[in-house]
Amino acid sequence: MRISLCQILLTGAILINLVVLYYVSRTQQQMLKHKEPGKAASRRSSVSRVAGITVLIREFEDFENWVVGVVKSFMKVRPDQPIVVVADKLPYPPLGLPNKRTVQTILLKGSPDQPHYVTRPEFYIKTEYTLLVPDGIQLDSTQQVDRLLQEFEANKDKARMVAAPVQPSGMFQCLNLRVNLKEWSAVYSLSGGQLCDAIAGDAVVLLRTEDLFNLSQAMLRPLATSLFIQSSLHGWRVKAAESVVFSSYPRSLYMSAHNQWKADNHVKARLAHLFEEFGVKRVVQADGKEQWYGCTKDTPRCFGTVHDDTPEYLYLNRWTPPCCLRALRETARYVMKILESSDVRYWMEGGTLLGAARQQDIIAWDYDVDLGIYLEDVDKCDLLRSLDSGSVVDENGYVWEKAVEGEFYRVQYSESNHLHVDLWPFYSREGIMTKNSWLDHKQDVEFPEHFLKPLVPMQFAGVTAYAPNNHRRFLELKFGEGVIENPEYPNPAKKKLVKTD
Repeated sequence: MRISLCQILLTGAILINLVVLYYVSRTQQQMLKHKEPGKAASRRSSVSRVAGITVLIREFEDFENWVVGVVKSFMKVRPDQPIVVVADKLPYPPLGLPNKRTVQTILLKGSPDQPHYVTRPEFYIKTEYTLLVPDGIQLDSTQQVDRLLQEFEANKDKARMVAAPVQPSGMFQCLNLRVNLKEWSAVYSLSGGQLCDAIAGDAVVLLRTEDLFNLSQAMLRPLATSLFIQSSLHGWRVKAAESVVFSSYPRSLYMSAHNQWKADNHVKARLAHLFEEFGVKRVVQADGKEQWYGCTKDTPRCFGTVHDDTPEYLYLNRWTPPCCLRALRETARYVMKILESSDVRYWMEGGTLLGAARQQDIIAWDYDVDLGIYLEDVDKCDLLRSLDSGSVVDENGYVWEKAVEGEFYRVQYSESNHLHVDLWPFYSREGIMTKNSWLDHKQDVEFPEHFLKPLVPMQFAGVTAYAPNNHRRFLELKFGEGVIENPEYPNPAKKKLVKTD
């Protein structure tokens, strides 16, 4: 069979087209592979680490800092040192960092046209270890970093981090830290050794890169506070390497009083944001000083309307925020004092009496205080008597009102904060205490008046209050036998108390 020139040319053209189509198809697949967020995440999520340390600088202010000086001090001693500067947004004024491939700036707030991984520092750090460096320090010798790594290796069975002091900062303390998310609290105390949960004062911290970025919010500021709160919840310890000392620049970081004031305010705002993010309302410092980050008399309470007797925080496996408990105690003591001064007979009711019987305080997950009063005594109290014409805000900011849910009274912590004490008016009918308004609560039942004759003193919320004379029988009448010894959430059908709680 004879092949013509035309057939040869046609066959060659077809082969060329097939080759071109193959490479075009392959190129398109690679482009799509890079464009799809899911595949990009998969490609980027398994970063292989190599031996070495990356310096990470996170804690600095845009308006005045020593970041460039810190970077140059490391580059002078360790020329090939990988350095990552992490900022929420592009620093302004510009930092003016050295133009070197080992120095990178990572912005946590990306542009909408960027893939997600460009805002993730863990995708840029290729080394096994990360060195967290505060602003204003300088590296004097490569031995400082080497000795920190030696300390880490020597203590890796006991600690997940090592920390070195910065001089002359004047403070470097090893602290114990107990974070209780259920109770919304963080409590610091002095540690007697060099192995602890947190460090107070400026410090350079070395840890494994994987550990750092396994934290839920690795870059949240203030970085040291955030790091140690999260690490303590994981049970990680930090070794204080006091023999390795980093020096700071000889002059103050902030040259003007205004910039110092500005920096201090930024720290306060970041702390408040951090504790809000972590759900911490009460912080006890090592010196015993309490700091509160929850609700006050001028803010709404920490939780919304309660449905089915189950406040929202129970679904989060948390109890009543401590700021709310503090406000409830304050309101209860205030109301009881006014009732006593007005000769209004009252007694602790329901869950309030149950808390007094168990622990002489409000139950850890309760959200209001209940007091019973004699209906016939209402007119003895000017504030209660005046509520027929509307609610009253008294001289101390408490709001007295008739409840909209039924025939009882309510005293709120303030106009803004609706934490409250409910006052339930009872009257005697043939020796049985009853009332005109009933709610669908298990404990909302009539009871013999002999429980109130006489009323007896009982400790509650730091004061002496009044209670029925046989509180155990009274509570078992209302809740059932063994209620004092067997705690349970208000509505077990919605949320049941796990006994390990």
